Amino acid sequence: MARIVIVGIGSRGDVAPLTGLGVRLAAAGHEVVMAAHETFADMITACGLRFRLLELNFGFEGDYAEIQRKTVAAFNTPDGFRTIGAGLIAALRDEPADLLLLTPYAEFAGLPFAEAAGIPTIALRLQPTCATADYPPAVAGVWSLGPVGNRWASDIGAWLVDRRYGGVVREFRRELGLPAVSVRELRRRRTAAEWPILHGYSPTVAPRPADWRTGLEVSGFWWPARPTGWEPPAELVAFLEAGPAPVFVSFGSNINNPERTAELGEIVGTALRRAGVRAIVQSGWTGLAVSDDDVITIGEIPYDWLFPHLAAAVHHCGAGTCAAALRAGVPTVAVPEIPEQQFWAHRLELLGVTAGITRQPKLTADWLASAITTATTDSGLRGRVGTVAERLADEDGAGAVLEVIDGVLEKTATR
Repeated sequence: MARIVIVGIGSRGDVAPLTGLGVRLAAAGHEVVMAAHETFADMITACGLRFRLLELNFGFEGDYAEIQRKTVAAFNTPDGFRTIGAGLIAALRDEPADLLLLTPYAEFAGLPFAEAAGIPTIALRLQPTCATADYPPAVAGVWSLGPVGNRWASDIGAWLVDRRYGGVVREFRRELGLPAVSVRELRRRRTAAEWPILHGYSPTVAPRPADWRTGLEVSGFWWPARPTGWEPPAELVAFLEAGPAPVFVSFGSNINNPERTAELGEIVGTALRRAGVRAIVQSGWTGLAVSDDDVITIGEIPYDWLFPHLAAAVHHCGAGTCAAALRAGVPTVAVPEIPEQQFWAHRLELLGVTAGITRQPKLTADWLASAITTATTDSGLRGRVGTVAERLADEDGAGAVLEVIDGVLEKTATR
């Protein structure tokens, strides 16, 4: 058995699915460490996994929401990646590992570190970004330039990333004593070596493109682990038992300014009253809140427990929330904001399991009330999402990852 370090960097939706992966690897006998930022420490340790802190000090001040906004913005700057990468290297220098599993933000420093230390790596991704004729990268949203144009879009995107962050990678390589190699050449070498990139979503929802190279795999969803000994809040249980199945509303890790948050609360509250439904509102990073006798506001909670109790889910279409709604057979009202959320909303639309899609900036109470009514009353919609749920029940995303890991470790041992 091996010592495996999973490096998870991003929002809660980026990190939570990795806990289920870690628990599955540990059950198979591997020693698992999850390296992440402090905000995820409790979530990781509550699942029985060992936590390794990645220091992240941007020096921001202000209230929690302001710090979150600034941190998210910093994640997409070269200086931000220098800070993230420095914390990663410092944390992993004295953390023995036979294998590193790297999320996208971790690759910039994680790949040079692994090369210098002689540790094999596998990439973990929650949306498709590799070039294909089928569609542009998920991070670009929903559009198409045709087969050739879609591949060009991915190639241009990779070129832009290399140009913007190549200097950061070169700095890490120099600090680690590695030879100077262009990021474009490094990318070419990984492709030639069929470097494994595992995608943690269902092929039922987004099939593996036929033109992907060997090593690019769509494993199936990785389900977040439920905290050991977790029990649902008594207040929430009482609310569920007091009436018909409620509608769930959440905008996840999306962040808005206080004025927009208050406006969203008014829109959601009005729509819920007009639709005549009870609701569970998750505050999330948005800080969403609705004051009404038929509404309860909650924080973080295991979706695998909550979603089977729902009539419908209004959400931002983060990959993990989409997955949870599909797994529970719950119709979605899609309110995406950023491009990758629009991508997943479109996948739900293609499956016929959403009652409607609108961008968050265009959300109105009238539209939302109508969509909620459709989601909670359309039997055909409920039937289609139930069919998808049955297909997902037959998939084993974490098991597929385990097979790839065993193959990489076996190959490494024979060298």
